[in-house]
Amino acid sequence: MLKSNHKNIISRLHRIQGQIKGLEHMVAKNRYCVDIITQSLAAEKSLQSFNRAMLENHLKEHVTHQFKNGKDKQATEELLKIYFLNNK
Repeated sequence: MLKSNHKNIISRLHRIQGQIKGLEHMVAKNRYCVDIITQSLAAEKSLQSFNRAMLENHLKEHVTHQFKNGKDKQATEELLKIYFLNNK
């Protein structure tokens, strides 16, 4: 992972952890369903943001290296895998 992204990625994960713990607490306290769903959707958006940051890191660090070193087929297969997983 790029050193410049590492701290940001860890920070995002801590935020997501807090959101999930908050969800667990809300369910345990039998909070209003709409409030729980709102928090869950916020956590989902945070995960999407995390995935974008990881993909950006992968493109900058690994894909460019793969293309420069003749591993363009591997890079393409990995990106297609991510694309199809995201669009199921």
